[in-house]
Amino acid sequence: MLKTSFLSTLLTFTLFFQACSSESEQKPNDMVASNEYVLTAINNTQYIAKKEPNGFSVENTQGKIIIFDIFATWCPPCKAAASHLSSLQEKYKDKLVIIGVTIEDDISNEKLKEFREMYDAHYTLVNSKTNRRLVDDIADSLDVGDRFPIPLMAMYLDGEFITHYVGAIEEEFIESDIKRALGL
Repeated sequence: MLKTSFLSTLLTFTLFFQACSSESEQKPNDMVASNEYVLTAINNTQYIAKKEPNGFSVENTQGKIIIFDIFATWCPPCKAAASHLSSLQEKYKDKLVIIGVTIEDDISNEKLKEFREMYDAHYTLVNSKTNRRLVDDIADSLDVGDRFPIPLMAMYLDGEFITHYVGAIEEEFIESDIKRALGL
């Protein structure tokens, strides 16, 4: 009788703890989350970027070119590129989304706003906890190594990789690739 009671109690606890720690059901959710990046702009607008089989996409930007500009506020070529990217954003505003992703972990939104005003960076600048993970995943997909030069820009259309630029680049080269990707 005591043996039956003990086995019954043991079985109950085993089933209870098994149900509470169902890791196999949580893994698919973790996989989806590892392919998504919630990016918060300095104006508090949120963007959801996703890793796709052949690149990266951003929700609600179908048919638009996405340029991720990976930069730092202290980087001279990044400062120089800002006004050129702003010019392209204005020129192709209905067909292009430029997202500046800082590599600086502890930067304030105020510092990014100062950068925007000082260097005419009038495109989306994001300051999120997922910045570093997105930067690392983009760099990994481009095979540029862990210690790549900045700025690093990556261009995508509907989740498909188009091209990338490492270091300083002329505005005309970027515009030429935009036109080619859009069929203009």
